[in-house]
Amino acid sequence: MSTVLIVVALVVVFVAVVAAVLCAGPGRAGGRRGRGLKRRFGPEYERTVARHDGDTKAAERELAERVRLHGDLRPQPLSREARERYVALWAGLQEQFVDAPRQAVSEADRLLARLAEDRGFPAASAYEEQVAALSVHHAEHVDGYRRVHRTAHMDGRDPHMGTEELRAAMVEARRLFERLVTEHSEDHARHAPRRQAERGRRVHAPWPKGSGA
Repeated sequence: MSTVLIVVALVVVFVAVVAAVLCAGPGRAGGRRGRGLKRRFGPEYERTVARHDGDTKAAERELAERVRLHGDLRPQPLSREARERYVALWAGLQEQFVDAPRQAVSEADRLLARLAEDRGFPAASAYEEQVAALSVHHAEHVDGYRRVHRTAHMDGRDPHMGTEELRAAMVEARRLFERLVTEHSEDHARHAPRRQAERGRRVHAPWPKGSGA
């Protein structure tokens, strides 16, 4: 084989190796990013992929952007008084649900928006941005907020929605409410176990009889 052919063959091999490295590198990085996003977002990852019609790359770009925008957010603590006020308001909504389920769901939607804003998340008036930020920090429970918000805004457009669907929306939304109202509250570490247990019973109070729960 002539020297020219040997040189050409070596160049071809070199180009092939470089191309393989360039293709494999981003793929591995993308794979690592995808696994990291799956761990961080859990079921929210799958919901986002489904919303993008199975386009994993588009979903991961969206989730990565949420982390970029809201990952450094540090939720603000609630004062003891604010926490107790929110707990009392939610308990009142559960009682109200018996006689006026649609109104209770609508007010629960507004209550969650105000609570999230008080915890330092984006303003209640910016629903999509607020939900995006909540999904970064409460990925396991944020869909409950979406559900109650969607249900609250279906009033009049879906007259066949029954009490059971409304109750399910409230129960799911309560999971996010409990996280927001109890996590890192200002008085979290300063009060006796007896007081903490009492507040825990109030937050996790069962649905009243006749609510369909």
